Amino acid sequence: MLKLHVIIASTRPGRAGLPIGRWFFETAQKHAKFELRLVDLAEVNLPFLDEPEHPRFGRYQHAHTKAWSATIAAADAFVFVTPEYNFGATAPLINALDYLHKEWLYKPVAFVSYGGVAAGTRSVQMLKLKVTGVKMVPLYEAVAIPFFAQQLSDGAFKATDAQQNAAGVMLDELARWAAALQPLRQA
Repeated sequence: MLKLHVIIASTRPGRAGLPIGRWFFETAQKHAKFELRLVDLAEVNLPFLDEPEHPRFGRYQHAHTKAWSATIAAADAFVFVTPEYNFGATAPLINALDYLHKEWLYKPVAFVSYGGVAAGTRSVQMLKLKVTGVKMVPLYEAVAIPFFAQQLSDGAFKATDAQQNAAGVMLDELARWAAALQPLRQA
């Protein structure tokens, strides 16, 4: 079975990314096309990139990098659950991407974004440029959540029908792309 890692990009205390990420993870469980793992960058707690060699060499010296490498290498596809900070992506997610190279190659990535009126979509546009640099395939299908605070209650996120449907369509596409790219990942 294909492996999907749902990565929560915000590490801020009191963040909405955790309940939104949990909602999406539960949605993906019901979808049942992937073996799933929820990866919270707050728990991963990577320092700013501190490896002396370029990631493309894969000669990691720090235990945190080796653990991060193993986590990412194990996945066939990703969903980034991301807010928009100052019209862009979070520093922890950019840092997490920069730590590695070959572990990201030929894997599809989709986005669950949240924010105000723009629903985090400017963050996604920035990330699409970033992920293509490591030969990931960013998908068109996405879940965009505007004014997310209106859907949070008692620490839980309640999706609209449109968001629930968008998540299903996105997961279907992720499964197609992850399977189609599998020969490239094995080469």
